[in-house]
Amino acid sequence: MNGFRIQSSALQPDVDRAMLQSEVCGGFVSFEGWVRNRNEGQDVLRLEYQAYEALANKEGNRIVAEALQRYPIERALCVHRVGALEIGELAVWVGVSAGHRDEAFRACRYIIDEVKHRVPIWKKEYYLNGDSGWVNCEACAHPGHHDRPPEKSKEPGA
Repeated sequence: MNGFRIQSSALQPDVDRAMLQSEVCGGFVSFEGWVRNRNEGQDVLRLEYQAYEALANKEGNRIVAEALQRYPIERALCVHRVGALEIGELAVWVGVSAGHRDEAFRACRYIIDEVKHRVPIWKKEYYLNGDSGWVNCEACAHPGHHDRPPEKSKEPGA
């Protein structure tokens, strides 16, 4: 099972991971993005994701297809939640299986970076002080640099 999907119900990484298993794969890598309680100095109560679903699915599937061509991997899947999410809930999941771990790591990073950059999904945060706002993620505004080490987070405790 390769591809991308949007869903409004809770993500099920165990079910999705099972779809990526293969006898030819010796490595599996996943990424889980959770709703955190703090962003850019604000205390976050919850958030909401909205998507232009038809275009999101089309572009997400294109990204997974690119990863399958770019890296020697066997299977890849990305699932993104929409709707209201509480602190600690799983918002996005990426899984990649490959013959070897390095390819799986690199493809997983490629998929999440490109999804954050290219897929029309928007996040609205609700803050402890009563305000809310649509998040403009500066780090997501530029395509990923897939072969360089990540920069350290500016968030305390991240």
